Amino acid sequence: MTTTFRSAATAFADLVHAIPESAWDGPGLGDWDLRALVGHASRSLITVSTYLRAPADREDVTSPADYYAWVHEHLATADAGAIVERGRQAGRDLGEQPATMVDSLLERALADVAAVKDPLITVIGGLGLRLSTYLPTRVFELAVHGLDVARAAGLDFTLPDDVLAEATVLAARISVRLGSATPVLLALTGREPLPSPFSVV
Repeated sequence: MTTTFRSAATAFADLVHAIPESAWDGPGLGDWDLRALVGHASRSLITVSTYLRAPADREDVTSPADYYAWVHEHLATADAGAIVERGRQAGRDLGEQPATMVDSLLERALADVAAVKDPLITVIGGLGLRLSTYLPTRVFELAVHGLDVARAAGLDFTLPDDVLAEATVLAARISVRLGSATPVLLALTGREPLPSPFSVV
């Protein structure tokens, strides 16, 4: 359960160390500069530690794909401006030494995960799920946003094989859950390009 999360989180932390000083205030993703993008991605470490301190008494979703289906519905009515600002604040919270802060967040998250088995936790929106359901979603976020960060910073970045495998399989499962698997399968087998724009999240 934790090995791939450790792999994804460590790869992300290593990537942050490679970001040139001159790139932090440059473009990141959408309305975020690079600092805000890294801050947003780092929340995948922060929330693990935070949610482990918020036990749940029920299990609302039982798979990572179901979690993303719930998020998909939640985002349809969410305040987009608040989401953008949350990323910016997370970027500011990284302080003057972002890589050192990410290392600290990594160490804390890994220690917190190692100290438990598979508890029910309460996540965004009061949703209850098991840690083993939540961690693959953090692997996915760290993988996708790690690639975003590398692209924005002009860095070469190769994700570990286990991270790529878990994130790609989850993307496919999300597409099935959301009813968009046919174009994904056609694209992966070279039959048709994906429509533009297209995303499983």
